[in-house]
Amino acid sequence: MYFCGMDFIKTTEQDSNFDHLEKMEVSDLLNNINSEDKTVAFAVEKALPQIEIVTKVVIEKLAQGGRLFYIGAGTSGRLGILDASECPPTFGVSHDLVIGLIAGGDTAIRKAVEFAEDSLIQGWEDLKKYHISEDDIVIGIAASGTTPYVIGALEKCNSNNIITGCITCNLGSPLSKTAQYPIEVIVGPEFVTGSSRMKAGTAQKMVLNMISTATMVKLGRVKGNKMVDMQLSNHKLVERGIQMLMKELSVSKEKARQLLEQHKSVRNAIAAYSNK
Repeated sequence: MYFCGMDFIKTTEQDSNFDHLEKMEVSDLLNNINSEDKTVAFAVEKALPQIEIVTKVVIEKLAQGGRLFYIGAGTSGRLGILDASECPPTFGVSHDLVIGLIAGGDTAIRKAVEFAEDSLIQGWEDLKKYHISEDDIVIGIAASGTTPYVIGALEKCNSNNIITGCITCNLGSPLSKTAQYPIEVIVGPEFVTGSSRMKAGTAQKMVLNMISTATMVKLGRVKGNKMVDMQLSNHKLVERGIQMLMKELSVSKEKARQLLEQHKSVRNAIAAYSNK
């Protein structure tokens, strides 16, 4: 059951390593923020074993026809939605494969919804709208590791035999104790005390990039190092597709454009040309 105890050190809320920020020159502010940001990648590196375990479970579930859900509140929820929304255009997968949910619903993507994250039951209610099942996996995202909306959702998932993971930036948090597969990236105090949209948000984005990208590669959505299943939704991506075909098939730009227009995707164009 969820609790918000004090038996763990909430490093994301600890006092900043810097003080009197308002007295700093702009150059000092930027340099100091940058020096803090440099530590994030090393914090993520320490969590790689945990990230690997979660990623392998995600790959297995999606390969078997399941879905990946991200669920969070505030910055964490928005980052999950960002990663989920970028999978279809980047890898050509269905919008129903990776799904991001945020406390407060779509309104909260742009504007904070007061107290939305404080409900222990709403997260599960939101998941149920998608007919969540044992085939799926749910990753809760919360920098503090204490968000009721996320913890309540994972508790219900656990009791319904749905695999759960989490991404948090505090060690031994209630969320980590709830998730079956926790990822803890300990970034330490923020530049602005408690502003977890900064280092914690950066760490969460890095981990999400790793999970979704590695998963899509292993599911065959990348050829070599190219996004051959990307959606050709603008001129830039069409031109990128043409360049891919020119290099892969050793054809002229005109031929590559013709193939892309005919087959509507880089992968299909390569397959058709190679099998002619």
